Amino acid sequence: MKIINTAIPSVKILEPVVFHDERGFFTEAFRDNWFRSNVADVTFVQDNLVRSKRGVLRGMHYQMEQSQGKLIKVTEGEVFDVVIDLRQASDTYGHWLGVTLSAQNKRQLWVPEGFAHGYLALSTHTNLDYRCTNYYHPESEVAIKWDDSDLAIAWPLETNQKPLLSVKDACAIPFQLAPKFKC
Repeated sequence: MKIINTAIPSVKILEPVVFHDERGFFTEAFRDNWFRSNVADVTFVQDNLVRSKRGVLRGMHYQMEQSQGKLIKVTEGEVFDVVIDLRQASDTYGHWLGVTLSAQNKRQLWVPEGFAHGYLALSTHTNLDYRCTNYYHPESEVAIKWDDSDLAIAWPLETNQKPLLSVKDACAIPFQLAPKFKC
């Protein structure tokens, strides 16, 4: 597995070694001891699988209690995956990072605790699989507006394209009003 550093140092892109032959391919998608030694010493407690159709935008979500680190990969299709640093003591506080993840590039994105996360589905059908370091805690979940002008996230939307949003995402709050992490 190759680690690709990003503009936000604690967020990492993981690129697996893929072995191809006439039968197909093989890759090691996750190894606990390698991940703990090279990326983050965390324990994953919950796996989630999400299917979205093209144009669905999910995010920007996080939990104030039971904050979650996430290891994200796409098993079908392609997404533009976005994280926002909400750690007030960080040099990259308030910065966002966008990465294309796809079944074809097999890249994974490590997002530590203290970040909001979301993505835009770019394919007809997209399956996104992510591991979490803590359990879902809906009572403390926060959603930041996906199109907040203070963040100016460059979503790869076509001209005049409106994303498909849940009620929660359509009613999300501005970045300036969202609770932040002190660490």
